[in-house]
Amino acid sequence: MTLSRRMVRAARGLTLDQLPPEVVAKVKIGLLDMLSCAFEARDLPWGCQAIRMASAATGQATVIGTAVRSSPSEAAFANATLGHGLVREDMHAGAVSHLGVVIFPTLLALAQQQPKVSGRDFILGAVCGYEIGAAVGRAIMDQEMVRRFRPTGITGPLAGAIAGSRLLGLDEDATVSALGFAANATGGLNEWPYCGGDEMFFHPGFAARNAVTAVQLASLGARASESALDGRAGLFAGLNKTDCIARVTPFSGQQFEIMSVYYKPAPACNYAQTACQAALSLASDPGFRSGDVESIGVKASQAAVQYPGCDYAGPFDRILQAKMSIQYCVAATLARGAIEESNYHLLDDPEINRLASITKLEIDPAFTARYPGAQGTEVIVGLAGGRIIRRKLEDVIPAAPDQIRGRFRAACANWRAIEDMVDQLEEMEDVGILGGGLGA
Repeated sequence: MTLSRRMVRAARGLTLDQLPPEVVAKVKIGLLDMLSCAFEARDLPWGCQAIRMASAATGQATVIGTAVRSSPSEAAFANATLGHGLVREDMHAGAVSHLGVVIFPTLLALAQQQPKVSGRDFILGAVCGYEIGAAVGRAIMDQEMVRRFRPTGITGPLAGAIAGSRLLGLDEDATVSALGFAANATGGLNEWPYCGGDEMFFHPGFAARNAVTAVQLASLGARASESALDGRAGLFAGLNKTDCIARVTPFSGQQFEIMSVYYKPAPACNYAQTACQAALSLASDPGFRSGDVESIGVKASQAAVQYPGCDYAGPFDRILQAKMSIQYCVAATLARGAIEESNYHLLDDPEINRLASITKLEIDPAFTARYPGAQGTEVIVGLAGGRIIRRKLEDVIPAAPDQIRGRFRAACANWRAIEDMVDQLEEMEDVGILGGGLGA
């Protein structure tokens, strides 16, 4: 049996009563997290560009936080870009992927194009999407791969295609084809960190658009290669990863993959999260003044230090360079005593740039050994007079559900009605109503 058919059979066999309550709750909080980011990113340059792209198409699918109604593929593109617009999206460390910003826009867009799609199928689609995307990502995303390819660009279309097929109830053969088309539409390069290019913001948009297209083609009867993943010229062969095919084992762990997802406290790269939190703890010390800082050391895992763009001390010409740089993230947190989006709009701030320039990263063997199960970091600050202060965190502290709800309520004027629908998602008979309520 091909890998595609094996994964499709497992996904189609999942039922809602097999999901523990915490998994259903995780889908809901993940959806709210994505929505909060999308609402906040509407006025950012890449958000505006994606909205303008979607406004050129016609259809009934909502572009979040706007009056724009577009085609499913273009709405999915815009919403995924918006969901990724703050770099504060969900993170699956084992797959090095942001799956929710592809899965949820895909599901919302497809749900609005059907007479009636239930919230139960929405939940099942999301869980299956996380399961497949994470399983593929865990198998192939080693450090050599992530230096060249954007993981979400590869895992995202597969996750979205499975999610959308499960939502619409496609049969086994059609779902296999949707997965095959998605495999043909994977992509995303990691060249952007070296010059601050904007393509990173749009990678989930491409993935969601391609996922929607893959599902629609399959639903119309188009047939893709069943061996598009594991064949002699399939995706794994194209990535020189045929030895990893046997490692793809979705639905076989002690818990569903969505439970391995965490939500970022800082609007920055995954690998800067723990460093930001350690720096914030130092900045909160009574009497701390950033002007007294003479040196900064950051110990982190090899994965963190070597991810493209993370070990960069400036100069910072574009926001994305700052959001990827561990040096900048630590410097801005120490200088401002806060972890906020506004930190990344101060690229010319002399104190932040001074601190970033004296920040040195070091690979720590113990943190490396525990990654990706834990993402530990230690920040060591040398102060005037020779005093050394330090903070060590063994793992990132995720944004808690109450924090995510708070961010959503602050970003969405109609938050109460939307949040009520999300909280009752498994009871909804027409989840397209939720999508329709997300516009301006």
